Order: sequence, then C-alpha cells, then structure tokens
Amino acid sequence: MYPADLVKPMREDLTSIGFEELHTVEDVEAAMKKDGTTLVVVNSVCGCAAANARPGARMSLQNAKKPDNLFTVFAGVDREATDLARGFMVPFPPSSPSMALFKDGELVHMLERHHIEGRPAEMIAENLTGAYDEFC
Repeated sequence: MYPADLVKPMREDLTSIGFEELHTVEDVEAAMKKDGTTLVVVNSVCGCAAANARPGARMSLQNAKKPDNLFTVFAGVDREATDLARGFMVPFPPSSPSMALFKDGELVHMLERHHIEGRPAEMIAENLTGAYDEFC
C-alpha cells in the first residue's frame, strides 16, 4: 500500500476531470452494472501513468463522443476493488496502468500497459477517441 498523501495528487489527476473512484468491491459491482459506456482507468504510481495514461485519458475527454461513466481504481492502494475491476477485463492480464471501455457491461476496448508505456499521451488519447467514436 502506498501512503495516502503520496497518491492523492495522482488520484486527483482523474477525479478533478470527472472520474469517480472505486474503493471497494461494492463500488466496482455497482459501477459495472451501469448502462451505457463506461471507461475504467486502472491508475498507478508509475511514470507511464503520470506521463502518458492520465494525460491521455484527460485529452480523450475533449472528444465530441465520450463515455457515459468514468471510473478509476488505484493499483497498489485499493487492492480488492482493483482485483475485481481487472476481473471484468479478462482475457487481458492485469496491468497498471490500463484502460478499459465497456458498453452495457461488455468489454469492447482495452489499452494495456504495453499500449501506454513509451507512447505519448496524444497517441493514447487518439486510441481512446477512436473507441469512443465507435462505441459511445
């Protein structure tokens, strides 16, 4: 577990733009039952989350079409919630950071760490907006 004061600004990178944090298994279960399109970001303390994932997610929301629901879990902090959220992302292996787009509870698009690491935020945003245009 990471100290709360360490992850606070990393959490706020997403919550300040409308993402709702999922801290418990119950939170994840309720979130995944929502109708429409849902983006779940598995947040992380790693450098690629700071430089690529969170800025890419932020940029993607400038698109005309965007998900109905925005949620985030924090790997290494909210363990049970993260594990359950990752369970909805099967067959993809757990990775942090990662981003999954669901439509009516069905996984329709996935960005794993290897799609994020080493890629600029603009490329991640472009990937997400393509998925939004198709599914949202």
